[in-house]
Order: sequence, then C-alpha cells, then structure tokens
Amino acid sequence: MAAVSTGRSIKSRLARYAPFECTADLSKLSKQEHTAIKHLVKAGRFIDQLYFRQHWSGNEALRKKIHEQGDRDLCELFEMYKGPWASEDNDEPFVEGVPPCPETGNFYPEDMTKHEFEEWTSTLSKDEEAKAKSFYTRIVRGADNKLAYVPYSECYKDLLEPAAKHFRDAADALSELPSSDIKDGKTSVETFLRSRAEAFASNDYLPSELDWLSLSKYNKLEVTAGPYEVYTDAAFGLKSAYEFYIHARDEESSRLLEAFSDLQFVEDHLPIPDKYRNDKLIPAPIAVVNQLYAAGDVATPMTAAYNLPNDEEAIKKGGSKLVLIKNVQEGKFAHVLTPIAKQVIAADQLEYITSDAFTTHILLHEVCHSNGPHHTLAGDTVRSKLKEYHSAMEEAKADIAGLFAATLLIKKGKIDKVTDKQFWVTFLASAFRSIRFGIKEAHGLGQACQLNYLVEKGGFVCDSENRYRVDFDKVEQAVSDLTHDIMILQGDGDKSAVDAFIGKYGVLSEETKTALERIEHAAIPVDIRPIYPIADNEQ
Repeated sequence: MAAVSTGRSIKSRLARYAPFECTADLSKLSKQEHTAIKHLVKAGRFIDQLYFRQHWSGNEALRKKIHEQGDRDLCELFEMYKGPWASEDNDEPFVEGVPPCPETGNFYPEDMTKHEFEEWTSTLSKDEEAKAKSFYTRIVRGADNKLAYVPYSECYKDLLEPAAKHFRDAADALSELPSSDIKDGKTSVETFLRSRAEAFASNDYLPSELDWLSLSKYNKLEVTAGPYEVYTDAAFGLKSAYEFYIHARDEESSRLLEAFSDLQFVEDHLPIPDKYRNDKLIPAPIAVVNQLYAAGDVATPMTAAYNLPNDEEAIKKGGSKLVLIKNVQEGKFAHVLTPIAKQVIAADQLEYITSDAFTTHILLHEVCHSNGPHHTLAGDTVRSKLKEYHSAMEEAKADIAGLFAATLLIKKGKIDKVTDKQFWVTFLASAFRSIRFGIKEAHGLGQACQLNYLVEKGGFVCDSENRYRVDFDKVEQAVSDLTHDIMILQGDGDKSAVDAFIGKYGVLSEETKTALERIEHAAIPVDIRPIYPIADNEQ
C-alpha cells in the first residue's frame, strides 16, 4: 500500500516522531513480578486489537493486510497511530482508499446520524437512556433496523476473555509474593487484576475501579487497564476506549509529590462563584512511574500523565488517582519541548524554560481535572451537555487551572523549586508542542483556545520577529480570567456558549501558523514514539 500523495511520505511521517526507549531499572523486581509482566504483555496484545476495532470498523482487516505486505515503515506508522490517519495533520489519511476518520469511532452504526441517536435516546426510560449513553455499551442496529445497545462484555467477548485469562495468570504469579509486601492494608496488583478480569465478563467496572484507586504504594508495579478515555467518540464523548499500561513505580519521586494532592486548597481559591465549586473532592493519590509497555488507546501523542477514572460514579465513590510517567516526560522535554522553545520563544526569556516547570505543570494539569464543576448547575454531567467539545474544554480547563494553581502553591510555599516566570514561559512554549497535534485533537484544540485567549488579554505577546514572550505584568490576571471563563462555561452547560467560545478561540492565527512553519522547517519531532524492549523480549 502506498502513501496518499499529500506531501508527506511514510518515511517523512515516521521521522517526525523521535524513537524513545521506555525502560526502567527492574533489578529490584522479584521473579514472580517478572513472570507477571510476561503474562501482562500477552494480555496487552488483545487490548491493542480491541482498540483497533473500536477506532474504525475496517481497522482490523486493514491492519492484517498491511502486515502481510511487509512494509516495515508503514506497519510501524499504522501501529503508532492505531489506524490509517495522522492525527496531527487533522486526521489526514496516509493509506489510499480509506474513508475519513469517523467521528463516532466504531461505537455506533456507520449510517447513524446525531439526530437519530438523540431522538432515540429521548424515547427511552431514564434507566435505559443511562445504559444507552453508558461508557461501557456499544450502539448497534437490531433486526428491525432500530438502535439498541450492547454491553462491551458481549461485543468484545472474543478479546476480553483471553485478556482476562492472562490477567489471572499474572495474578497467580503475584500470589506467590509474601503478603507482607503490602504494608498499608490497601490493594495488591494481584487483587486488582482478578477484579478487573471479572469486570471484563460482567461489564460492571466499579468494584475493580475502586480496587485500582486503592492500589498500595508498596506495589512495585502499577497496572492500568480498562475502558477510560472518550476521545475516539468525537461525536458525543460518551463511549470509552480500552487502554493498557504496565509501569514500574518510582517510589522516591512519588513521595516528593504527595504534597500536591490537596485538591481542596486549590478548589477553595478558584476564581469562580461558590455555586460552581466542587464540594465532593477526595484527595488524589499520586504515583510516579516509568513506562514499560502500553497498548490500546495510546496512539500519539504519547501520554505523559493521566488522572483516572473518568466515570463520574467511580469518582464520586472513590475519587481519582494521578499517574505521572517520568521517563515519557523526560523524553518529551529533551526531544520536543526544548528545541521548540528555541524556535518560538524570545531569546531573553529562554532562560525560563525548565524541566521542573514542564513536569510540575503536567502534574498540576492532572490534579486539576478533579477541580471545578463536573456537573452543571442543573445537575447534568458536563460531559453530556458539552458533547463533542467536552474533551477539548476539559483539557483546556485542566491546563489553565493547573497554571493558576501553580501560582497559588508558590505563594503557599508548596512549590519552591519552580518560579512563576518559569511556569508561564514553559507553558507558552508547550502550547506550540500541543497545537502541533492538530486542532481536531482535544489537547491541540484546547491549547489553541488558551493561546488565543491569553494573547487577546495581553498575557502572551507575539513580537515583530514572530517570537512569543510572556508579559509578566498581565499574565497572572489573564490566567485567572480564563480559568473563571472555562469553569463557568462547564458549570452552566450552555452548549451554544461553548460553540461560540470554540468558534472564536479554537483557530490558528497567522502568527501561530508562521511559528508552526518555523518549527516544521527546523525538523523538530512532533513527539516521541515508544520502543518497548520488555515487549520485544516476550515475543
């Protein structure tokens, strides 16, 4: 199969992603833990196939055909994107003959319209409507051509059953560890793997979600597996995609960052009226890890941190957990952010670009997903009201609230290794890193909105040489204003107001386009692409 003649060859696309080996010191892992990893990698391959199916109905067949043809570069590109579309180029196809990337993923019938879905769900009882809009059901057409929902446990049974078996095999290996290894009475990885395997069959993810949230910090491995993110369902933001991570915990770094888990302090100082505040916050545990393997919904850009779960019911009962991926963050800073900064930031502000500012803001971004309204003032979920723009607005909220929280925590003395100026300038440089993923992608669209808003407010300035700088006298107020505006939009759940906000700010200015062209001409990678030695060893 040949690349579509749009100016980028397969090799040139692949060259935009710097190879990065995801490894860690595993010398302290036991024989049982090494055995468990072997089983988990095997489970991950089923999760990977499952996501290919969720992404597009033709994905599995095309994947098989591409691998049979044996073009190594095309195979690698297809695996990296988890399909035939380049996300940072607004989902441009790089394989001939494929349709446009479906907004609905493969979660709904291909001929279904938004109007048809909304009309159908409006006729259902409250309980049936909740199931139809559940994270864990797929919409199909029945024999009568009417819409119906099917639990994930049924429609993905052929892949979930073998994945569950490997989870249990891994748990059996871990069961041979001394029970004293878990010293705080919390959950072992063994327990979580067994309960998650049960969830694959029952479609009830809440019990295993609570097990995952209570994983003990004394586990040497950190495993995340299940249906979580809704980016693939770009039409409604309702259906979750399966993802899978095997991490080794970094105990020292995790201890250092526990001070940032005080969500309530940030919430109490947000620049919003009290009625918009989240009064049900549960302090978030933080795990710092090094990534060993990932599968499923982990296409580019590589995730550097995550705050899960996303299911509102699970959050209400168990809170959320922050996982920071240390080796991935280090790779992004060295290979992507630093060279971008040299192209777009004014020379006299380059001194403020620091690794600590980059990684600490990623942490605060994830913390702040929990802050602010998750339900509208009327009681609906923000997700259900903002629909296709929920993900972009949520990413923008976490970004800007994280920047707001940084100043707050500096003033409180909780952050003493990073200055305000370092946060602001590093954030500005990182905006271009995110926008390069394309404004059809949630992080890129959310970042474009922030950049344009902060330029309009005077916090960020583009000079006559097309170099960007921070106006240190105006930026703090501009950040506060944007934090306020996004959270009010979420709390009101006014879709028309959100449409107007995205329409105004979710665009690329001529200055931004010029800066992006300069980055492109400098041949700076868009992101890193992972190499997993531990998976290669388990072939």
